[in-house]
Amino acid sequence: MHTTMFVNLPVSDVARSRAFFADLGYSFNENFSDDRAVSLVLGENLVAMLLQRDFFDTFHPAQTADATVTKECVVCLDAESRDAVDQLVDRAIAAGGKPGDTEDHGFMYGRSYDDLDGHSWQIMWMDPSAAQAE
Repeated sequence: MHTTMFVNLPVSDVARSRAFFADLGYSFNENFSDDRAVSLVLGENLVAMLLQRDFFDTFHPAQTADATVTKECVVCLDAESRDAVDQLVDRAIAAGGKPGDTEDHGFMYGRSYDDLDGHSWQIMWMDPSAAQAE
């Protein structure tokens, strides 16, 4: 049905957010980035648009949530292994992110962190063959 997903998230400082996610190893699509927005490439067709808060506010009439106080969503991304989950979340915490929860169900493992603006990112790995057996 859909071919690409863009998640739009408000940030207080685009340059600071760019540096944080660059530290985690992510790349950016410069064709859709400027001083008000950065296009964070999460995967082949997965993009998070990190938008300066005042710019984000122009997209809708409702009040923008402060993600450090109110969770508007949790962005959940897969990783290729349990080790990859740990490596990415550990880098996020070392870069200034706030540690979140850890869940270990054997066939599924995940950890989360909040980025510099309080947005929650859940990184998870699942063994598909073991999950089908469950």
